[in-house]
Amino acid sequence: MNGYRIAAAAAMLAALAACAAPPAATAVDPYAGGRYTGAVPPGALPGGSAEDFRRTAGDTVLFPENDATLDGTARATLARQAAWLKQHGSFSSVIEGHSDEQGTREYNLALGARRASAVQEYLILQGLEPGRIRTSSYGKERPVEVCSTPDCQVRNRRAVTVVMPGAGV
Repeated sequence: MNGYRIAAAAAMLAALAACAAPPAATAVDPYAGGRYTGAVPPGALPGGSAEDFRRTAGDTVLFPENDATLDGTARATLARQAAWLKQHGSFSSVIEGHSDEQGTREYNLALGARRASAVQEYLILQGLEPGRIRTSSYGKERPVEVCSTPDCQVRNRRAVTVVMPGAGV
């Protein structure tokens, strides 16, 4: 009977020792529905992830008030986005158009759609396949910041490119 106790105690100690090391950090991509995307050493950034896209290409372009025109800064960001998407052909994207709080809900949904379409058209002109890019408009429904000053509202006049694994959307 003592032999069984000693064997059970040794087995428990071995099991506890296996749990002593902390698990490796895991990459969970919020744009991939929170799915596990692999083990990542602390501080490392996986290439070919939504976070890599945001950091290397930038995911947001801003627009003038009541306008869907791409300025030079926006075109430069979109050129980086196109290059990233060409390099990572297994990713597709959704362009989310947004507006500030001025105007009606209907007007802002239409303005957000025009902004998303302007980004989509530019990315297609850069050589991306149309089937990899979808658009959506949130109008004024998802502001970065709720505010009334012109300096603050400029951050809400935007299009955000969300990337996700999967070559077609």
